[in-house]
Amino acid sequence: MSQTNTPVDARLWEYIQNASRREPDLLRRLREETARLPEAHMQITPEQGQFLGLLVRLLEATEVLEVGVFTGYSSLSLALALPDHGRVVACDRSEEFTSMARRYWREAGVEHKIDLRVGPALDTLDGLLSERRKDTFDLVFIDADKQNYDNYYERAILLIRPGGLIALDNVLWHGAVIDETVKDESTISIRAFNRKIHQDDRVWASMVPIGDGLTLALKKQQP
Repeated sequence: MSQTNTPVDARLWEYIQNASRREPDLLRRLREETARLPEAHMQITPEQGQFLGLLVRLLEATEVLEVGVFTGYSSLSLALALPDHGRVVACDRSEEFTSMARRYWREAGVEHKIDLRVGPALDTLDGLLSERRKDTFDLVFIDADKQNYDNYYERAILLIRPGGLIALDNVLWHGAVIDETVKDESTISIRAFNRKIHQDDRVWASMVPIGDGLTLALKKQQP
């Protein structure tokens, strides 16, 4: 038994990729096209996409909510893992980036599984609550502006069913969370959110060092 984490250098990371990564060709092409954009850093890693697909299957999810689509890598990963009758409600502000996402969803044959709602995500989430979608989602994935993580999370807690899972990306924020000299609004927001979820007794939570850090929060069953 080990009480420390194994350091992952470049050689070990290459081994992990070779031993674990299963990236369909369509996802690889989407990732490579996105890599040519100035905003490419906003895309999740292939390992995260594969992990999200695994979570969908573990939960036997049929209703998924995504906050932050970008060019659609995570949406596609989620949709491919869903059964044919499953649905992803995908929230994003950008028509430009989501137009690329739509191309790949269509090519993958999963466009019918994705309900894209373009506009401010908080408005979309509030709209879902008004549509009586409380306690109906199996999985929520949040990967959007960090200043609103707390707002997205609070709405997700209402929308997710008991026993459902909320996954939040970028909780390590490229290491800035431990650098007290970094005091921009996004970093401060992530630090505060991490402290909050650590103490939130509405969920069982764990921070996983995959990609830029992924926090998993399982909503507790109601008493």
